[in-house]
Amino acid sequence: MAQAEEKREENHVLLVAFSSQGHINPMLRLGKRLAARGIHVSLATTEIVRHRMLKSSSAGAADHVTGIELLFFSDGLSLDYDRKTNLDVYMDILGKHGPSNLSALIKEHYTSPKKLLCLVTNPFVPWVSDVAVEYNIPCAMLWIQPCALYAIYYRCFNKLSAFPTLTDPDMVVELPGLPSMEKEDLPSFVLPNNPFGSFPKLFSELFQGMEKFKWVLGNSFYELEKHVIDSICELYPIRPIGPLVPPTLLGQDQELEDASVDMWKSDETCIEWLTQQPPSSVIYVSFGSIVVLPAKQMEAIAMALKNVKRPFLWVVKPPEFPTPDGAGQLPSWFLEETKDQGQVVRWSPQTRVLSHPAVACFITHCGWNSMLETICSGIPLIAYPQWTDQPTNAKLIVDVFKIGVRIKKEADGNISSEVIEKCIEEVMVGPAAEQLRKNAMALKAEAQKAVAADGSSDENIRLFVEEITCDSCKKDGLPNVGNLSHEGQDKVSDKGV
Repeated sequence: MAQAEEKREENHVLLVAFSSQGHINPMLRLGKRLAARGIHVSLATTEIVRHRMLKSSSAGAADHVTGIELLFFSDGLSLDYDRKTNLDVYMDILGKHGPSNLSALIKEHYTSPKKLLCLVTNPFVPWVSDVAVEYNIPCAMLWIQPCALYAIYYRCFNKLSAFPTLTDPDMVVELPGLPSMEKEDLPSFVLPNNPFGSFPKLFSELFQGMEKFKWVLGNSFYELEKHVIDSICELYPIRPIGPLVPPTLLGQDQELEDASVDMWKSDETCIEWLTQQPPSSVIYVSFGSIVVLPAKQMEAIAMALKNVKRPFLWVVKPPEFPTPDGAGQLPSWFLEETKDQGQVVRWSPQTRVLSHPAVACFITHCGWNSMLETICSGIPLIAYPQWTDQPTNAKLIVDVFKIGVRIKKEADGNISSEVIEKCIEEVMVGPAAEQLRKNAMALKAEAQKAVAADGSSDENIRLFVEEITCDSCKKDGLPNVGNLSHEGQDKVSDKGV
């Protein structure tokens, strides 16, 4: 009987995520798919996530999400520290304190009869692979941006292709599997004027040390990015297992519960408002949880929405900390002058919004999670990228996926209401509008096929589970994590698994 109990609890995987909702939710959805194949799954992230979850919900303790146990460790900072404004400092402190605190969590939590088969991390906490080496456990990386970004970063930080420099900042970049990219199409972290020094350093160390990762899994699907996936396969392959979105967006059982967290409370009244609008009439506007637009850009968007005289739903999340010059705030006149035209909410249940028949298009910052949710909803996009992967995502929207248009900035970096109005009309009723909708619906169908039984992503998940369990079989002679002495840990090879 004791042996049966031990066998039942043998296979455990620990997911480790950066403390952002957009990083945690794809991890949880991967965890849900692993759990469906008999793996016990937990997710570890920093204490700030528990704090935000408790603030956004009246549900009490935040220790499980649809069967996935949540574990928390300290990032070395107080809960009221402004991590977003001091991003470089935060990444540095997290890199110093995260490894030892995560290691202590693993040692405490994974004692016999639990057998930890694998750690799965994401690109923004790459030091997790060193913790995996400490315990002689293989490590996988879940790449949470498009496979195109994985290929760009790999080639850039391994110096396999030419990228803009201080002496040649406007060069056009040519890479296999991708269209030609100008400066405005590249991720901000590869540009010479990138203000965040911690991220090029992080990515350089990550992509020059890829041997630490036995698997690279991608939150995408082969049919969406096949050319770029094929182009990188001989360098360091990525295995697409997505899209990691709620099951309702994938045509799966409507009763299946999504695995996700909400750090901000959604305003559900917007769904009732949407139901009162005509089909394919509403412009949905959201720039995610991090982006705070300058006052001039908020004014331009507000003016455009008013002038097009179409119903809109605009998510305006109040900044967590004070901002200069009214950044992130609505113009004082806007609510009164558009009260019969649209609705403004602080946060929305986005997947329910995108799948609502009243929604016609989405003005987005081009975060990858939002893009995948939109692709799986089959609606066109209006791209207004800000930083990190978003400019490249916008390029994909327009020139590769062909499911939307892009708002072009003026020379001073601002946008005009006239340009936004033109983009809205182009997507709603312009000559290309019908083809954009057809392309979006075609990709929606491909996404559903990829995650269905025997689809490309489903097969890659099956293969991953098969490999981590077989890998464990080969190591049956090794002690459980909880029984590893620090003396034994010190003898583990620094070369990774």
